[in-house]
Amino acid sequence: MEYILQPWPWYISGPCIAIVMFLLLYFGRTFGMSSNLRTMCAIGGAGKRVAFFNYDWKSHKWNLVVVLGAIVGGFIAHYVLSNPINMDLSEATVNDLAALGFNDVGQNLLPPELFSWEAILSVKGLSILIIGGFLVGFGTRYAGGCTSGHAITGLSSLQLPSLVAVVGFFLGGLIMIHLIFPILF
Repeated sequence: MEYILQPWPWYISGPCIAIVMFLLLYFGRTFGMSSNLRTMCAIGGAGKRVAFFNYDWKSHKWNLVVVLGAIVGGFIAHYVLSNPINMDLSEATVNDLAALGFNDVGQNLLPPELFSWEAILSVKGLSILIIGGFLVGFGTRYAGGCTSGHAITGLSSLQLPSLVAVVGFFLGGLIMIHLIFPILF
């Protein structure tokens, strides 16, 4: 039990992901979280109004099971297997986040300055959620997939567009954290 409460090293979790990807590719499936939004919209009847949602969603319903597994697994990991140790952050990161107004840096994966109801229901928090949600949704649709689809499925099947998308994700993340994040907080 002690082992499962600790963070798993890359040489355990990486091969587990590789085995799942091998099985998916072997059975002719592709994995991606954002494609489930399309499936759910198609199930809800959006295909009657928008051609993008008019497809055989029943052939993709297996991916909804993956989402359900991710939700249940995340719940179990957080509420049952969570190890309440502080994160080991560098002193420079702690100082940078403290300068941006974050308290108790490294004591919580979800800092309350970003993820509390008080923060979310503020004008700034709600604006960030709406604008960020729009940008993520638009970017996912425009790029033909999300980070999990391109980085895990696309790269494992050696797709050049996925490599370009993943490089773009990392560049966007660097721009966000170094240029935009200090302006917002």
